[in-house]
Amino acid sequence: MRRLLLVLTVLLAFVAVAPAIAQDDERSYEGVAPAPPFPTGLDWINVDGELALDELEGKVVILDFWTYGCINCLHMIPVYEELGAKYEDELVIIGVHSAKFENEGDTQNIQDIVQRYEVQHPVINDNQFIVWRTYEQFLGQPLAWPTLVLIDPNGMVLAAQSGEIPFEPLDELVGAMTTYFDTQGELSRDAIAKIDPEIESAPPRALNFPGKILADPDGNRLFIADSVNHRIVITALDTYEVLDVIGTGAQGYVDGDYDTAQFYKPQGMALRDNVLYVADTFNHTIRAVDLDEQTVATIAGTGRQGRSVPRASSFPALATDLRSPWDVEFGEDDTLYIASAGTHQIWEMDLTIMTLSYTIGNGREAQFNDRLLTSELAQPSGLYYDDGLLYFADSESSTIRVGNIPADEVRVVSGTTENSLFDYGDIDGPLGENRLQHALGVDGDGTGMVYIADTYNSKIKLVDDSSEDRVTTTLAGGNVAGFADGTLNEALFNEPGGIDLVGDLLYVADTNNHVIRVIDLSESTVTTVTFPNPEALQINGRATVVAGNEFAGAETLDAQTVATGEGEIVLNLLLPEGYKINDLAPSLAAVSASDGIELDADEYTIEEVELAIPATFTEGEETLFGSFDVYYCEAVNESLCFIERFAVEIPVTAAEDADAAQVSIEREITPPEQSDFNTIGG
Repeated sequence: MRRLLLVLTVLLAFVAVAPAIAQDDERSYEGVAPAPPFPTGLDWINVDGELALDELEGKVVILDFWTYGCINCLHMIPVYEELGAKYEDELVIIGVHSAKFENEGDTQNIQDIVQRYEVQHPVINDNQFIVWRTYEQFLGQPLAWPTLVLIDPNGMVLAAQSGEIPFEPLDELVGAMTTYFDTQGELSRDAIAKIDPEIESAPPRALNFPGKILADPDGNRLFIADSVNHRIVITALDTYEVLDVIGTGAQGYVDGDYDTAQFYKPQGMALRDNVLYVADTFNHTIRAVDLDEQTVATIAGTGRQGRSVPRASSFPALATDLRSPWDVEFGEDDTLYIASAGTHQIWEMDLTIMTLSYTIGNGREAQFNDRLLTSELAQPSGLYYDDGLLYFADSESSTIRVGNIPADEVRVVSGTTENSLFDYGDIDGPLGENRLQHALGVDGDGTGMVYIADTYNSKIKLVDDSSEDRVTTTLAGGNVAGFADGTLNEALFNEPGGIDLVGDLLYVADTNNHVIRVIDLSESTVTTVTFPNPEALQINGRATVVAGNEFAGAETLDAQTVATGEGEIVLNLLLPEGYKINDLAPSLAAVSASDGIELDADEYTIEEVELAIPATFTEGEETLFGSFDVYYCEAVNESLCFIERFAVEIPVTAAEDADAAQVSIEREITPPEQSDFNTIGG
């Protein structure tokens, strides 16, 4: 009891409305002020409609103020997952997503991150900081990412605390609260019908938010960190035939052979002597994959998340708790550099004596450039080494920085030069003027040309670090996130997280599009990788969505004439024999038009091969726009499913004397060619 009261005291110290706790006062589990209600009109995720606080009466409620680029916030997700599973009937967790970066405020991007990190509790898009400011005023204290607010079953705020909180004290606190309010007859175990986790309806994908990528031209291999499928995929570099899959595809922490090993959202990779080193990010370990023996072994970390930075200058690799390693890169000899995102440092591992030590950063989160060990980093997430220069994508400061190892100094290569974690944007230009937004990937060609995965800007950028003014320019990507191949100017990406350069080919892990892209620098084109044997990427025989025909921008169809008044827009999908619309994933039609065409919605669900959309046409000439995501699969086995993305523009003339009552959109769909390659791996 004393330990629990100490935990409560620590939590309550942050809350201006709560009194000090008497040592044996059980009523200390009761809050003392009503929680401010949720505003209406905000976007909710994982909920069928909006939730109100009075609908949660009888539940212990946790509000989690977070933003999805923050590593400390991400550390809390598995804590809440475990807590929610243990108190499934008594506890409701609500994520209040108050975005730091502009890109993080988009509801679709938050939905993507909810799927990527398998968040099952309700999430509010608080991108205008309405809920945030309300609770700051209520508590009389500033909030930070993350902040927890605890509300009792009577809707009264009990406690609040900023920063990461381990599972154990939260477990004690929530357990004690449920026991207390249960004895008072004030605890409800009734289900909240509105809660509807999107992750339960998310389609299984051949690649699921791939995070990093590594090309091996000598071995003709391409390694893909298939992060949310919790595995590593190996393909041929020339044909993209799937050669092997490392890991079962289930989240876990198991060493062993390819068919039994398990990872937890792996990210960066490095290769030497036919051993693949993997940053197993959410297992907080470095794994070594012996590609000859086809085995996986842990070489650093314990599987536990580190809570502090070790004080020693050198520490044994297998006895040290790591904290979200995000990338790995070889330096000289047997030195393996580790982007320790969770400690805001870069560590190094001596593979000859299996020890860890610090290379760059003192552990404080900031953008401060000084000597290697006194500089301050902010969530380094990508590494590239070139002859004594260790470049790193410092994501939360939105910079590319470099540690000059021989000179013992750190400087900025691209992004803000200010000592700020909030100075970001999408601006090309010389160093000091240009801006990035949460860049996660970096690579180079060895001559000073540095390539950047400017993740939240959904672009690939380039800077010449050997030049005096270090001008950063956009290489590929548009002003919006999307999915399109073509020329560098036509191509669209969606939060690319990893890049790797080999010769004239730049390989891109296009994370939110769930695909691998290839930028041909000599041809100035972007293409999407398709696998000739996608069945090899199935997990346990589940129906799996693979990339279909590439989306290459909107197609302008022939002009159509329609009668004024009420009518229809009809989509007719021509599927080959043996295929059907996939009911495992939502196929969507987004339709818009200029003023003369009135629609009753912006988005429609495609359930059959024909979709009729009611429309009202006013006399005149208008333009109709439509974009479509169609999931379809084999009608018998439903083993492989595909996605067809396309968009159209249609000039429409509405006239009183016209005979037609509808605008027609017809699309013939052809599945990608497949080989007879057998399923392998997990």
